[in-house]
Amino acid sequence: MSIAESYDLAERAPLVPPTPPRAPEGMGALGRLAAIRHNAIASWGQRAYEDDVVKGRFFNHASYILNMPDDIRHVLVDNYENYTRTAAGIRVLRPILGQGLLLAEGRAWKHQRRTLAPAFTPRAVGTLVPHMISATEDIVAEFERSVGAPVDLREAMQRLALEIAGRTMFSFGMGQHGQQLRDFVIEYGMKLASPRFLDLLLPLGWPSPQDISRAFFRRRWTKFVGELIAARRAAGKSDGAPPRDLFDLMLAARDPETSEAFSDDQLGDQVATMILAGHETTATALFWALYMLALDPETQNDVADEARAAGSTESLDKLPFTRAVLDETLRLYPPAFLIARAAAGPDTVAGEPIRKHDVILIAPWLLHRHEKLWDNPNAFKPARFLPGAPPPDRFVYLPFGLGPRVCIGAHFALVEATLALSRIVGAFRIELIDREPVMPIGVVTTQPDRSPAFRLTRR
Repeated sequence: MSIAESYDLAERAPLVPPTPPRAPEGMGALGRLAAIRHNAIASWGQRAYEDDVVKGRFFNHASYILNMPDDIRHVLVDNYENYTRTAAGIRVLRPILGQGLLLAEGRAWKHQRRTLAPAFTPRAVGTLVPHMISATEDIVAEFERSVGAPVDLREAMQRLALEIAGRTMFSFGMGQHGQQLRDFVIEYGMKLASPRFLDLLLPLGWPSPQDISRAFFRRRWTKFVGELIAARRAAGKSDGAPPRDLFDLMLAARDPETSEAFSDDQLGDQVATMILAGHETTATALFWALYMLALDPETQNDVADEARAAGSTESLDKLPFTRAVLDETLRLYPPAFLIARAAAGPDTVAGEPIRKHDVILIAPWLLHRHEKLWDNPNAFKPARFLPGAPPPDRFVYLPFGLGPRVCIGAHFALVEATLALSRIVGAFRIELIDREPVMPIGVVTTQPDRSPAFRLTRR
């Protein structure tokens, strides 16, 4: 009997979660710009979910939304060096991520990628699992004390992911620094992360009005990250002891081709990138998974049954259904909903002539719901990802990107989120107190438009 058959999944009517209405096809440039400003997901019309390529204009340049695997492979793998981050993307992210791995290009990126790679192998991640489990047990104990009372799981998952990020990075909890870090993240997300008109219009070398505020933020943020690193350095490391956290691994890292280590400035940007990119995306994925399971009690019970059968585990091998729930959540709510690239030189994609500065858009939100690529694409069906199910084409399922620039922390994030989801759902029955739909908003990540109240009861 297959796993799907053991859960009677084929007999269930799948959940179709709520989504924003699709944009009218006749929406003008100003209307689309306004939609992007508030929710990029709501700026796409029905054609974007049906057509192979959607051609448009981005100010003075052509833009192309790519939905077919061969075209995506060409841009992200075969000719990836011809496609760089857009000026607007760099402008928005650089103040908080600096010149870390996510934004680096060319030789700098290759050096950083080679240097960091050993810290994110499955073996290295395995040494960090105890940090993940200890933080999860703490949040479970907190939930035990508030059983039956309204709980904000969005905020709780942000704290959990941040705590895991702090412990795996520095081997200490984020109690002393966590609130200040969350304040930085909220401040930037609410005030500075959304691109304004001039952010999109001006060349990168010309500062926009928002860039002035971003520069002040950058100064305060860099000082704070430096304080975190100083606190970790003060904790020290025993001579000859194996690495105990990501900071140890990053300090010991050397470029295998040049033997170069990270400078202090580079180390600060890598720490900022790993904490921010890791904790925000994982928190978002965990929130959406819990929301899906609250809307689908039968599937939630299956996750709980698997958790009980697996017992106390540090292995994903015993949690195939939980992992499938998470994979399906990442399909419907990919944290990175859009990959935007600007052509550095001429090319041909999908039979279209590409000119320098033309904009290429690969949107996991669209790709994962495309009507040519998925059966019942808007439905929540974890069985798609169970062992034995036909795997999706690797160029149509991109929760962590693809190609040389695929997310270096993908395995880390999947281990963290699967173990946390199993432990929480195995301990508590999760219900929504209010039934008003929660809508996804595409700003920097695929965020909920509000934080609904949940109720947790012991199983």
